[in-house]
Amino acid sequence: MSETIAGVPIPDGAVAREATELVRDTASPLLFDHSRRVYVFGALRGREQGLEFDPELLYIGAMFHDLGLTERFRRTDQRFEIDGADEARRFLHAHGITGDSADRVWTAIALHTTPEIPLHMAPEIALLTRGVELDVLGIGYHALSEQQRAAVVEAHPRPDFKNRILAAFTEGIR
Repeated sequence: MSETIAGVPIPDGAVAREATELVRDTASPLLFDHSRRVYVFGALRGREQGLEFDPELLYIGAMFHDLGLTERFRRTDQRFEIDGADEARRFLHAHGITGDSADRVWTAIALHTTPEIPLHMAPEIALLTRGVELDVLGIGYHALSEQQRAAVVEAHPRPDFKNRILAAFTEGIR
């Protein structure tokens, strides 16, 4: 792991690198930066809570969690969360990651907009929700230091995030 943000190493194995490139090539810079912040915020919350988690699985979940909002991966017959979860599972299976690992990532993505329930599940599921809650809603803001938050936003800025993410949801769900 060569890149570190706020003391959190960014997974850089072959699967993580390919996921990064897929999201960078498919999603807008807004969603790419949001996804990376979600990973770092989730990992920081995991440390703060003393949870053991698989960084690569959390990273894949974070990177794919909003792919259902993109033109390439959105469908019209199910929720965008399921679109992203299905694509993450296909991606993981294509890389030989199956069973419980793939199921945890699928569940994390599928439930990332569901309050409370994910927090009672496996760490990767709970921490994806924690990362999303912090980046989108500010829940858990004070659980991190000012320096940690600043380092994350320096690496992945949030210009006019509130309005831009609402527009992305509107477009993606339409």
